[in-house]
Amino acid sequence: MKVLVTGGAGFIGSHLVGRVIDDGHNVTVIDNCSTGSEANLEHVRDNKRLTFLQGSVLDALLVENAMQDVELVYHLAAAVGVHYVVDDPLWTIVTNTRGTENVLRAANAVGARVVFASTSEIYGASEDLPFKEDGERVLGPTWIPRWSYSTSKAVDEHLCFAFAQRGLEVSILRYFNIFGPRMDPEGYGSVIARFLTQALTGSDLTVHGDGEQTRCFTYVTEAVEATVLAGTLPQAIGQVYNIGSNNETSINDLASTVIALTGAEVSTRHVPYEEAFGTGFYDTRRRVPDVSKAARELEWHASIDLTTGLRRILETWQVQR
Repeated sequence: MKVLVTGGAGFIGSHLVGRVIDDGHNVTVIDNCSTGSEANLEHVRDNKRLTFLQGSVLDALLVENAMQDVELVYHLAAAVGVHYVVDDPLWTIVTNTRGTENVLRAANAVGARVVFASTSEIYGASEDLPFKEDGERVLGPTWIPRWSYSTSKAVDEHLCFAFAQRGLEVSILRYFNIFGPRMDPEGYGSVIARFLTQALTGSDLTVHGDGEQTRCFTYVTEAVEATVLAGTLPQAIGQVYNIGSNNETSINDLASTVIALTGAEVSTRHVPYEEAFGTGFYDTRRRVPDVSKAARELEWHASIDLTTGLRRILETWQVQR
């Protein structure tokens, strides 16, 4: 197949590109390298099946031209990273909604299948755990920039279903805290990337809030496997899936694990949310997915635990200094 991966120079996208090329397909990547980097594609840079286009999904003509003869689209390009979102909510909203509309419209025109990368942030501040795909969304006030990301991705999901009514074959994946090599301390996967960077450079680990908030961390190769399944299995068309581990870890425990694995002689430093992100910031206390639908329909489940995943990162990850 000819496959298009938007955001393919990003953390998750670059792993997906490598997998799709390994599967024997021709891959075109669109990425403006605002949060991604061509260096993330070093492992496939010289592969003849790769075409790299540096540009934005906001460029409708670029997207339309790249879509020619494409059979499958993995749409991962998005504004990501808490600091980026809080600092520039307009960039977040426009990039995510207009960019996704451009991709879906172009894919629909050529009859390509689409997998859209959504987020666990969809559920907002809901306390109805574990999060189910048909669960309620609970969000804070619109003047708090923090909620613009969740809202924009929800609009993207609405766009997916709207184009599905016009015949587009589309699947939606809600990723839960993916981690692995090539993480960006300022972008997606920032907490683990930040902790590792701090530990390996001898700095105390900065924990936001009291550190008792929990997350379910999912290793990137397993997220990629789920993404490929969603792009190839017929039963995934028209469906939404939570993609994540259901093993909860507090941020305090994560920090302790990172310190133990790196052997760093550092401690933790708790920083109020207001100091890190400004006034009015709210962080979800627990974020736990119900992954039974993915297990049932995709025959997928996460099996790599946090400690194993962290060890794999330490074996391969080069800290940016």
